[in-house]
Amino acid sequence: MTMVTTPTTPQAVTEFDREVDYIIVGAGSAGSILANRLSASGEHQVLVLEFGGKDNSIFIQMPTALSIPLNTRRFDWGFYTEPEAGLNGRRIHQARGKVIGGSSSINGMVYVRGSAGDFDEWSELGARNWDYAHVLPYFQRLENCFYGADDYRGDQGPMGICNGNNMQNPLYRAFIEAGDQAGYGLTDDYNGFRQEGFGKMDMTVKDGQRCSTARAYLKPALSRPNLDLQIRAMTTRVIMEGKTAIGVEYRKGGKVFRVRARKEVILSASAFNSPKLLMLSGIGPAEHLQAHGIDVVHHLPGVGENLQDHLEVWVQQQCTQPITLNSRLGPISKAMIGMRWLLFKSGLGATNHFESNGYIRSRAGLKFPDLQYHFLAGAIAYDGSSAASGHGFQVHLGANKPTSRGTVRLQSARPEDAPILRFNYLSSEEDKQAYRDGLRLTREIFQQPALAAYRGVELSPGADVQTDAEIDDWVARSAETAYHPAGSCRMGSDEMAVVDSDCRVHGLSGLRVVDSSIMPTVTNGNLNAPTMMIAEKAADLILGQTPLPPSTAPVYEAPNWSQQQRERPAR
Repeated sequence: MTMVTTPTTPQAVTEFDREVDYIIVGAGSAGSILANRLSASGEHQVLVLEFGGKDNSIFIQMPTALSIPLNTRRFDWGFYTEPEAGLNGRRIHQARGKVIGGSSSINGMVYVRGSAGDFDEWSELGARNWDYAHVLPYFQRLENCFYGADDYRGDQGPMGICNGNNMQNPLYRAFIEAGDQAGYGLTDDYNGFRQEGFGKMDMTVKDGQRCSTARAYLKPALSRPNLDLQIRAMTTRVIMEGKTAIGVEYRKGGKVFRVRARKEVILSASAFNSPKLLMLSGIGPAEHLQAHGIDVVHHLPGVGENLQDHLEVWVQQQCTQPITLNSRLGPISKAMIGMRWLLFKSGLGATNHFESNGYIRSRAGLKFPDLQYHFLAGAIAYDGSSAASGHGFQVHLGANKPTSRGTVRLQSARPEDAPILRFNYLSSEEDKQAYRDGLRLTREIFQQPALAAYRGVELSPGADVQTDAEIDDWVARSAETAYHPAGSCRMGSDEMAVVDSDCRVHGLSGLRVVDSSIMPTVTNGNLNAPTMMIAEKAADLILGQTPLPPSTAPVYEAPNWSQQQRERPAR
């Protein structure tokens, strides 16, 4: 083994096992994209370090089996929050992918960019050139959209996007029509000109199989001699020389390895593990680091702050016709679904079952939607742990612009110890009010004529939940994470920002963070799409390439958005 030496400093080691140009920590939604883009020219030696393993399990590749890898420790880090006061002291499972493709290999495959206003908000908060006009071309670059290309969509990218089984179950179209009848309108493409309204839902499925970033980006690049992927490799720290990141240390097979980065170290380890790794490396809030006996290399108080997530509740309705997924949950039905998928990659095995959705504004004065609906033609827990008896359908209701903020903190200085996660869910009155309004508006949608032929009694929360206090109690008892953590290494220019608009860690050189942790605020929708966009845009920044020109495509703006559009439901 060739040893590479470097001058001795208080923070540096004297010997490295090898040298590369770029080290990427994490082969997830962002890291797999960076691995492909940074190695594409053949000019740069790229090393990717992933703690998880391969993604060849049938339960990862079959879209309908999404609840299995989500709850399998082989593929999931197994993180839990601390007891959350706003959720009756419950500890909430926070699944994160521990496998190539990261969370894109275990998530629900829902593809939602967010609203144009989300990215304009980022820009207003100091993320220069991350407004909608500047990020739209990077969404287009990653997409291989089944519907074709236009001013908003791309069809030449690696990431396959479709609508699953094209809403063959009549309940999907009935839900869309009900949203229109309730006055919210329709959208031809919620990832295009207009997010607001009701329409079909996109999923990252291609040819009947999950299209993770491992499948779309990483695996096609692994034949390149300048790209090296190391799995089962736990990165333990970034090696610093003064204020410059010069490499990383990682463990694999009981051995410790040190690799020097000639150009940069890039953390793409998730909203939990990226701040954790910074802190283990002496970068973060000085007092917290010192409490764990970690030498402070660089005081950066924003590391681990600003943690955000989406909660969701399931509003379930009895279905009076035997057409729902609840009839397909028995072992024989599952075997038939699995056999068809194995042979033809089609049928109910080839979809995540979220084939229609909606986006509305919960109150007056909002320029863009803040409530999201995933519609499911069944009454089943997201993780598959429980199902309603008989037939039912449901929406997953999410209030997607929370004001509550939490933290990521170290449990100890041991890399193998999980971080301490506190989201402080529902700690603001505004967040509670969003769910009160959201439930009432959902009930109004469910009462529309389009669903009359299917609608039975309300299963959850039930007709006895009506007052603010009753709704608050139901949400506290039943809300679950939507698995969308973000913001813990926030991008911006103020003293609490962790990275600048080029994803470089403030005050340091040779070190960037590229994943959902850098989002200033969480977007109105699922996070895999904007995380992939971040990686596409960051790849150009890292390589010093000319950014894609900003889009001039117009954005839908609700008429008279600053005035009351609907009466607030009676409390």
